[in-house]
Amino acid sequence: MSGLFDLTGTTAVVTGARRGIGLAMAEALAAAGADIIAASASQEAEGGVIGERVRALGRRFEGLAVDFRDREQVARFAAEVAPTADILVNNAGTIRRAPAAEHPMGWWDEVLEVNLTSQFLLTQAIGAQMLRRGRGKIIFTASLLSFQGGINVPGYTAAKSAIGGLTKALANEWTAHGVTVNAIAPGYISTDNTEALRADSVRSTAILERIPAGRWGRPDDLAGATVFLASRASDYISGVVLPVDGGWMGR
Repeated sequence: MSGLFDLTGTTAVVTGARRGIGLAMAEALAAAGADIIAASASQEAEGGVIGERVRALGRRFEGLAVDFRDREQVARFAAEVAPTADILVNNAGTIRRAPAAEHPMGWWDEVLEVNLTSQFLLTQAIGAQMLRRGRGKIIFTASLLSFQGGINVPGYTAAKSAIGGLTKALANEWTAHGVTVNAIAPGYISTDNTEALRADSVRSTAILERIPAGRWGRPDDLAGATVFLASRASDYISGVVLPVDGGWMGR
């Protein structure tokens, strides 16, 4: 049974792997046997923390700096990694907080570009190579706001809702050809993106009161779901947006 989760001999491309959820995802994939190619806007070539952890697990690591606001950079990155990518984790993202009536269009454009358009471009290029080989695993990082509206984050909610739809659309086209496409929807996780919420005593209390697990999530709470969706154990699962949220969606 343990062989179902063995990723030895595979290469995983993980965006936004420098810290937080992406770092935890990349480390989990490496622990399961995958070599890691990590990319983010400030990713060091030697990898920093994630590079050290991947190499300590005996896996190969490559770090690439990619500005996901820049389509040309994304296209070059995709062309470089597509021939060897067995697993793609689309985790790079950004968030901008302002009431909808005051939300700057520049913020809207930035969030949609990073959280949606760049992810489609990358997935399109890597997915095409996976289809030629007849195998591949694609995982998006969705959000609870793929299901809900959120407050003061209209661009982020729009992008993450679209990621849920894109996951299903690509699964409909690609699953029969050996490429599964799924998404993980993290709950309220202690990362830089949720720092403002955790600092707001009223919002933080309201959030914790709704989470059956009774705590904020940690990035490593995403590890098991990531390995599962990247492994043979999930070969008959595609088009799913899986909440990892301490029970929030069931409340």
